[in-house]
Amino acid sequence: MKIVVVGDALVSSATLIDAAKQINFPDKGEVQIKTFEWFSDLKKEQFQEKILLIEKNGPEAVDIPAGILEEIVDADYLLVHIAPVSKKMIEAAQQLKLIGTCRGGLEHLALESIKAKNIPLIHVIRNAEPVADFTIGLMYAETRNIARAHNAIKNGEWRKGFSNDPYKTVLANHTVGLLGLGYIGKLVVKRLNGLGVKVIAYDPFVDMAKIKAEGLDVTLHDLNTVVSQADILSLHMRLSPETENMINKDIINQMKPGSYIINTARAGVLHKGDLIEALQNKRIAGAALDVSWVEPIEPGDPLLSLDNITLTTHIAGDTIDAIPRAPYLLKTVLNDYFRTGVSDMLIKL
Repeated sequence: MKIVVVGDALVSSATLIDAAKQINFPDKGEVQIKTFEWFSDLKKEQFQEKILLIEKNGPEAVDIPAGILEEIVDADYLLVHIAPVSKKMIEAAQQLKLIGTCRGGLEHLALESIKAKNIPLIHVIRNAEPVADFTIGLMYAETRNIARAHNAIKNGEWRKGFSNDPYKTVLANHTVGLLGLGYIGKLVVKRLNGLGVKVIAYDPFVDMAKIKAEGLDVTLHDLNTVVSQADILSLHMRLSPETENMINKDIINQMKPGSYIINTARAGVLHKGDLIEALQNKRIAGAALDVSWVEPIEPGDPLLSLDNITLTTHIAGDTIDAIPRAPYLLKTVLNDYFRTGVSDMLIKL
């Protein structure tokens, strides 16, 4: 059995190898692990530039590790963090039985090529808990003007009035609507349940019986119902051709005047121009975004002139333990998959 492991600047190959040795692969016999590095020597800020290239343009937009095409030919398993799994790599692989990636986003993977070869793909939401926490934090920050008050004080102003004053209330008086009820979405529901907040959701791919079996108090509706009933619309869907610019003028115009948009998913699911227009015209009360269409946000961007938006620097999942422990989370998920043959983390392509 041959395993190809690709480390990077955030998840070392040594950690991936250690996790791999704890995986109960169904194959028997001698184990060979071939290791590669993908810009592992870059500092975090420099490596972030590579990540942004992948997130915007996919795995073909960056270099793959030298020599990997030759080694992947007879590999049985491929384990990566965010290193690209390109079309050439998949085409070269002759007996790949599974790909494991220890992150939630799939932009670094040539999904069509993986689908064409019917290779099982397992991922893990390594920062699901931090993102869920941060999502709740943005709800408080935007609806209660926490960041705006702080910014005013720093600029010498003791500000007491805000554009959302007609709508201010406690979180428990809001109905939160989630678009996407995957792993992160369910963690957000769990937190909102604990806070006594009514939760509704839209996700055409979830099994409501399974959601209920997990003890989550959430009601599924069609998209238009969720959008029109939610006081806070929180986005948790993957970016795909089907979801790109999904939240546009038509959707926003169905929202309540006192409602908010929270986005800790991907910027591309939200139509930038339509959001800016809605905020400028006070069509909705506000928005909070941890993701942007261009990162860093460029000087002069219309987002920076808005007084009814909270912006953060794509840090929702950035905690000291989320990324380092990701290979071990992948290990646990793979062991369950090999034992049972099923997994919520198996991507349906």
